[in-house]
Amino acid sequence: MIESETQLWAVDALGALAHETRLGVFRMLVEAGPEGLVAGAIAERAAVPPSTMSHHLGALERAGLVRSVRESRLIRYRTDYDGMRRLLAFLMQDCCQGSPQMCADLIGVVPCHGEISNPQPEPAE
Repeated sequence: MIESETQLWAVDALGALAHETRLGVFRMLVEAGPEGLVAGAIAERAAVPPSTMSHHLGALERAGLVRSVRESRLIRYRTDYDGMRRLLAFLMQDCCQGSPQMCADLIGVVPCHGEISNPQPEPAE
C-alpha cells in the first residue's frame, strides 16, 4: 500500500476511534480477546440501543478495526488484531528517529493484565 493510502486508512481508523462509544467498544472487544462478543452483549454492556450499536460496530468494521461473523441469528464481533497492529505501526513508524532506545519502554506502559500506567513527562529544566 502506498504511503498516501496508508495515511488515509489511518485517518479513517482514528476517526472511527474518535468517538467515546466506539473507543469503549473497541477496548471492550480487545479485552474480550479472540472469542469476541455478540452484538447484543456489546450493546448491553455499553448501555446503547442495539440499532445505535449496529452503526458504531459498522464504523469500526469499515475502518478495519473489528470483524464480524454471523452465527445463526447472532453476529459476533472480534478485534481485527492485524488492523490494530497496522494502526499502531503507522503511529509508531517514525517514533525512534534512528534511535530505538527512544521507544524501547513503550510496551512497558501497557501491561497485559489490564490497567494502563500513565507515566508523567519529566519536568523541563
